Amino acid sequence: MTERQTISCIRGDFNFARPCTNYAMKKLYLIMILTLTASLCDAAAAVNDGLAAGQSEESATAGESVGDTPALALGGFSTLQSILPGLADKRVVFVGELHPRYDHHLEQLEIIRRMYAQDPRLAIGMEMFQQPFQAALDDYVAGNVDVDALLRETEYYQRWRMDFRLYAPILQYAREHGIPLIALNVPTELTRKVGLVGLQGLDDDERRQLPADMAPADEDYRLRIRAVFDMHPEHEHQSFEHFLEAQLLWDEGMAERAAAYLEAHPDQRMVVIAGNQHIAWGSSMPQRLQRRQPVPAVTILNSWQDTVAPGLADFLLMPEERSLPPAGRIGVMFDEGNKPVIITACMQDGACADAGIEEDDRIVAIDNVPVNNPADLRLAMWDKRPGDTIRIAIVREHLLLPDEDLDFELTLK
Repeated sequence: MTERQTISCIRGDFNFARPCTNYAMKKLYLIMILTLTASLCDAAAAVNDGLAAGQSEESATAGESVGDTPALALGGFSTLQSILPGLADKRVVFVGELHPRYDHHLEQLEIIRRMYAQDPRLAIGMEMFQQPFQAALDDYVAGNVDVDALLRETEYYQRWRMDFRLYAPILQYAREHGIPLIALNVPTELTRKVGLVGLQGLDDDERRQLPADMAPADEDYRLRIRAVFDMHPEHEHQSFEHFLEAQLLWDEGMAERAAAYLEAHPDQRMVVIAGNQHIAWGSSMPQRLQRRQPVPAVTILNSWQDTVAPGLADFLLMPEERSLPPAGRIGVMFDEGNKPVIITACMQDGACADAGIEEDDRIVAIDNVPVNNPADLRLAMWDKRPGDTIRIAIVREHLLLPDEDLDFELTLK
């Protein structure tokens, strides 16, 4: 193995692991550290010159001290492979992600594979699925339903909407090895309602769905959520306090669900998969789980994009970005929402235009599977690849003449 391969992370692919190089990322960190070092040296030289010219030591150091500036020892870079043995005695391993990053999900899968090899008494907690749909996950792991039924029954494309191919290898591995999948998230309806009217605006039935003993946000948590709130102009007319309560509900709800599972299964460990922001700094989900179940835990973040300082996490992973393989595309545009899929445009040179499909046509079926809304369309298309052939049923409406039922065969691009 070469030196560059040694300083690498181990990635999980569908059925195997392979090394990946972090040379470019390390080089960037090296430049940043050297720049900081040069600046500090210049500052120190200026102080020494001042002292030599007769300044008092008190006046030379009257400015803010930099002696406690955190420093990252680049010689201490580790690899994912090297930290995995240290996870063996942890009951909970939190692994963060940027949701669209395929490489982050491959890292998560590799951690799951290695932890399962250490001890198969393992569960996977997932932010991507909501608690009312736990039975569908149980049926999928037991082999009672296929993946399409799982996506349909959990309303995945209505509630999460990310490309399912990002998570498919993790769910497939869980099914093959009988690893329980735990739906951590609270229902969208509840977080949306809290975001609009706050916790005080909930009715009695909605209050019964809240986590027990919700802890308030500390000042650091509040400041982090405020930064997120201010970055999104669509929140301009929304109460920040209501937005904060919705985020707090999100973290408390996931923490309570994970803690309840650990309490009910004292011999099992759990890998928790969630967005980086739900794991970073501890006062999000990890601290709230520990308040309920004080168990050995570790936090791992992927490609953190903000301030790095002590307390952020136990480990930061820096994988090279990797994209999903191209998906098969019809080449249509349509409006979102729980409504029929009416084509607003066919993309030039797309399969839609080649087949003769037109603007305002309504898609009603893909390969004889009904399509009633965009979620149905995504479900029908999630595993299709360029070059695949599908049959698409269309209704073409006319103002004066009867509507036409049309059927097209097209090759995806």
